[in-house]
Amino acid sequence: MGCWRHTMANECEWINPDHYLQTPSGRVWTPERNTVAWEQAYVQLTSALAGAPRTLYLVCGLQGAGKSSWIEVNMSRLAPCVFFDAALPRAVHRLPAITIARSTGARARCVWMDTPLEIALKRNAERREDERVPESSIRSVAAQFEPPSVSEGFIEVVRVDGSKEIRR
Repeated sequence: MGCWRHTMANECEWINPDHYLQTPSGRVWTPERNTVAWEQAYVQLTSALAGAPRTLYLVCGLQGAGKSSWIEVNMSRLAPCVFFDAALPRAVHRLPAITIARSTGARARCVWMDTPLEIALKRNAERREDERVPESSIRSVAAQFEPPSVSEGFIEVVRVDGSKEIRR
């Protein structure tokens, strides 16, 4: 299983469990591969935040919300930092990353891509076939999504209107 690790010269690191699902022929998802991908992403997050004080930007929202596009646009402006890019619909799902940040002395900020379901579904449909998320999964995340809050342990929560196009 390959690791897609995006590290730029300006010292940003971009972690997404889906990157661990990439193969030479495209993304391959199975429940077993997904479990291992999340484990590897958390190991990478721990490593990325260890050492010098860092800032973690946990970028969450529906699949197709624009999380990756937002990171691409803002990476150089926010350096040095670590981005953790995943849907993470509930506080319980965000807790492992916050716990890792606390254990390493990193500051955790949340960027919530607040995107209407219909827009996320449309964007998802425009993805390459191997990167499309099943519509039922996106609807499930939308149904259970809890807006993030500083009470979870973030020093700041920034809500981004994901209905607007993000210019790359």
